[in-house]
Amino acid sequence: MAALESTIDELWANRESLSPANGDAVAAVGEVIGLLDRGEARIAELGTDGEPIVHQWLKHAVLLYFRLSKMDTIDGGVFEYADKIPLKTNYAAAGVRVVPGASARYGSFLDRGVVLMPSYVNIGARVGANTMVDTWATVGSCAQIGANVHLSGGVGIGGVLEPPQAAPVFVGDDALIGSRCIVAEGARVGDGAVLGAGCILTGSIPVIDAQTGEELSRGVVPAWSVAVTATRPRTFPGGEFGLPCVLVIKRLNEGERHDKAALNDVLRDHGAAT
Repeated sequence: MAALESTIDELWANRESLSPANGDAVAAVGEVIGLLDRGEARIAELGTDGEPIVHQWLKHAVLLYFRLSKMDTIDGGVFEYADKIPLKTNYAAAGVRVVPGASARYGSFLDRGVVLMPSYVNIGARVGANTMVDTWATVGSCAQIGANVHLSGGVGIGGVLEPPQAAPVFVGDDALIGSRCIVAEGARVGDGAVLGAGCILTGSIPVIDAQTGEELSRGVVPAWSVAVTATRPRTFPGGEFGLPCVLVIKRLNEGERHDKAALNDVLRDHGAAT
């Protein structure tokens, strides 16, 4: 793969001169997108220290793919699309269930057991085994979603292609993201964490421990915790206003499975829901 990385780096350095007529470039970039599509490469991962590692050359390949692809009509049976990037295919062989109205772009990876309700997964994203992407949820470009995750209805997982060094959103294994949550700008949700409905989590949103008032991080919800949307007062010349934050209201035992009824009780006590 090192040789392929070197080729992509060279193409990226000379990208202004490239066009769909450059056959060798089209072939090299297509090979990389195939690796992403099959899950044999991933744009980002978490290191042993828990910090994101971004493989910029893979992002460069995705950006080059747009430059080197021509607009085309994509026949999806009763649907027709006009785009540069084809849709994924062969879902049955991949062990993926896709409900009518759902779509995923070629170059995204869906592991076995993934269920797509009417929803959308963009190029470069990775969705782990047995994860459900529920109705009208979106998984943005390069987002990294773990296994056994539930992205509830209307969840918006932000995408990031540029700048190439920017870290995408990470959602850990066994997480539950409540309805209409927005997780964007490289925010991270740890393994087993629960976000109550309507949370907005970005890289700049404070995450606060409800028991101590301590700011735990910006944009990172700890593993095996339950978090809800909240506000914190801030004074400005025009008055005092509540700015958004995310409040960690409960810690779970590591590996603890979520009891839906018990979880709903916890969230209901804090005026939230999944």
